[in-house]
Amino acid sequence: MAKKLNIERIISNQGFGTRKQCRIMILNEEITVNGTMCDDPDATFDLENLHYTVKGEPWDYREKSYLMLHKPSNYECSHKTQHHPTIYSLLPHPLVVRDVQCIGRLDEDTTGLILISDDGQFIHRMSSPKHKVPKVYEVTCKHPVSDEQIAHVLKGVQLIDENAPIAALACTRINEYVIHMTLAEGKYHQVKRMVAAISNRVEGLKRIQIGELKLPDNLAVGKWCWLTADDMKKLSPK
Repeated sequence: MAKKLNIERIISNQGFGTRKQCRIMILNEEITVNGTMCDDPDATFDLENLHYTVKGEPWDYREKSYLMLHKPSNYECSHKTQHHPTIYSLLPHPLVVRDVQCIGRLDEDTTGLILISDDGQFIHRMSSPKHKVPKVYEVTCKHPVSDEQIAHVLKGVQLIDENAPIAALACTRINEYVIHMTLAEGKYHQVKRMVAAISNRVEGLKRIQIGELKLPDNLAVGKWCWLTADDMKKLSPK
């Protein structure tokens, strides 16, 4: 049986304000549900395939939020930033109110694919080291990358404060200066430290893939989109 809730509670749960604030919006005829204006805060609706607008802006009902963001440079992956704007400023306010969290932070100068959700189980599965979700980084190096350096990364490099050498799952040269490096861990500044360990230096870093999910070519820097059912399959454990 499909779950039903009254519209006041639905809109509030979706991050559009307190129950009182949402009731006022409904009474002021600022809400439509499935194409029809709703002025009754106590009107109930099936949550499945529910479409609504708030002050003219269209939304779909989502019990949990799953989205991806193309992170720009000079943004911090934190609600409490120190030197740069937060990536959460790039999202609609209702999502921020729902306390969405990024899954695996990127350094302020690193760009690319970030997953964001308010589903604790999903966040844990995608970020827990024991699940070893592979991530692919496009690395632009200061000096040309040699075959020996790629072999070293694949064999394993010894990093300070690590007990054992750390190896990339894959490392492919794209051109003289650019490589794609696949890692399963998410250690502090790991890509930069690994490249430094092979006597090179990272000049640019972009995450282009998580699991089997690639950063879409049509997702502009600073923009976000909902994860589709197909996207979620690409993130599911095999």
